[in-house]
Amino acid sequence: MRILIIEDDPVLIQHLKRKCEAAGFAVDTTRHGLEGEVMARDIVYHAVILDLGLPDQSGLTVLRNWRRARNPVPVIVLTARNTWQERVEGIEAGADDYLGKPFHIEELLARLKALILRCHSRFQGVLTVGGYTLSEEQQAVFPPAGGQVALTAMEFRLLRVFMLAPARIHSKESLMNAIYDYDKTLDHNVIEVYVNHLRKKLGKEIIRTLRWQGYRFTPGEEG
Repeated sequence: MRILIIEDDPVLIQHLKRKCEAAGFAVDTTRHGLEGEVMARDIVYHAVILDLGLPDQSGLTVLRNWRRARNPVPVIVLTARNTWQERVEGIEAGADDYLGKPFHIEELLARLKALILRCHSRFQGVLTVGGYTLSEEQQAVFPPAGGQVALTAMEFRLLRVFMLAPARIHSKESLMNAIYDYDKTLDHNVIEVYVNHLRKKLGKEIIRTLRWQGYRFTPGEEG
């Protein structure tokens, strides 16, 4: 599972990175709110650890911008100003959990794992978007017209990425990051190949190509 840590304290961010990697996470980091906002727009993360007190752009602004863009990434907010007013403000901005500094890393990891399980548990069985139902157990998709379409492992991963964020435009780079192991170097054309596989199985309208931008899940629209 891949997470993003946005924290401006260089010592803390390296400590969090080491501990999260030891717990089995792939970890990206940044000390800047603007950069973190773009990273979570272009890459599908299982969760984000977000500090509120960032120097260039506040964590609350980053979070509000994600939610306005319908980015559903689960977020744990960190702050040194652990007042009830700030907790309310963070939750109203779209935070899923809240942890005041100082904190124990064991508590953060427990909250992180629980948040990912809670927010993604609905994907462990079935996921339904636009009349299409994706079944992880059967590794198949059920179109609105009926029937069952079997998927290869890579087709399943790719379709799940699209259905987890149906409003998002996915670049080839972000799709590569989401479905492949991080140490693999592959040609971006493989994404086009698998998108075409899904179109052949489900219809060309299922995924739209947006020139110079990427792909978007568009069931029912013209491709």
